[in-house]
Amino acid sequence: MLLKVSGINPLICLGIESTADNLGVGIASSDGMILANEVKVHVPDLGGIHPREAARHHSENIGSVITAALTKAQITAKDIDFVSFAQGPGLGPCLRTGATGARALASYLKVPLVGVNHCISHIEVGRLATGAKDPLTLYVSGGNTIVSGFESGRYRVFGETLDIAIGNCLDTFARLAGLEYPGGPAIEKFAAQGSKLIPLPYAVKGMDMSFSGLLTAVSNEFRSGKHCIPDLCFSLQETGYAMLGEVTERALAHTRKPELLLTGGVGANKRLRSVIREIAEEQGAKPYYVPISLATDNGAMIAWTGILAYTHGIRTPIETSYVDPRWRLDEVEIPWR
Repeated sequence: MLLKVSGINPLICLGIESTADNLGVGIASSDGMILANEVKVHVPDLGGIHPREAARHHSENIGSVITAALTKAQITAKDIDFVSFAQGPGLGPCLRTGATGARALASYLKVPLVGVNHCISHIEVGRLATGAKDPLTLYVSGGNTIVSGFESGRYRVFGETLDIAIGNCLDTFARLAGLEYPGGPAIEKFAAQGSKLIPLPYAVKGMDMSFSGLLTAVSNEFRSGKHCIPDLCFSLQETGYAMLGEVTERALAHTRKPELLLTGGVGANKRLRSVIREIAEEQGAKPYYVPISLATDNGAMIAWTGILAYTHGIRTPIETSYVDPRWRLDEVEIPWR
């Protein structure tokens, strides 16, 4: 494994992820091993994510998910050397629930606490899982759409959404069309049966993207009753992923990174993977795809990033461990690279 930390007895970190609807508890060791990765998902009865309902779900289940992770890792709580948690960005009530659980566990065990950035955790666990060393990363999920790469001590943003994330766009349309939750897999399934490309807004503005107009247009086309579901899904996918591809390819050509990494829940889509593969090949880069168990929001990525931070001197005092729902990844200093 890459990024190993030498030592006879590796450090063990328990990480808590609670930025949105996923409650994740992962356990990682400083020799690059993922010992456990337990996830419990809050599925809303109606509509999208309700932050307070999701936070209540996390509060009710955090104890059992921690227990499950410890059991999976075949360790006890006393074996934990420190605790990490997603400090942001994310939904405020959900973040606060995870942070409260992390503080309580760290205090009870009398071990250090480390707050980490959720977006950076997606990149770092992707590097660990794939072996990528210095990739340009396309991170696409329900809450984030970011093209980033490491440069001069930080992860720099080379392109991002100006409004809603691509995953949010897909989920919202799927909900309107009566498709299964989450919307991405259902849309991919129907898109494979479609063939007609319905004209939809293509909004790339410099190096940034806008998906709200795309969502409005495809929703209006659905309400018109003029098109079948497969053609609507096909058109939504092709237009949205073409936008992602344009910005990603331009960033890759600009940075000349040797690798292109796709992560986030939307990264499981086969059509998007083919777009990334074509871009990488044309630009002379190697494509990497994070395994779905580590690409969606999970505790293992928080635990692993916590190890990177802790072994490079980062600690989060409990009295200043407040969450930041708008914490950008380009605000974080990266001492381990």
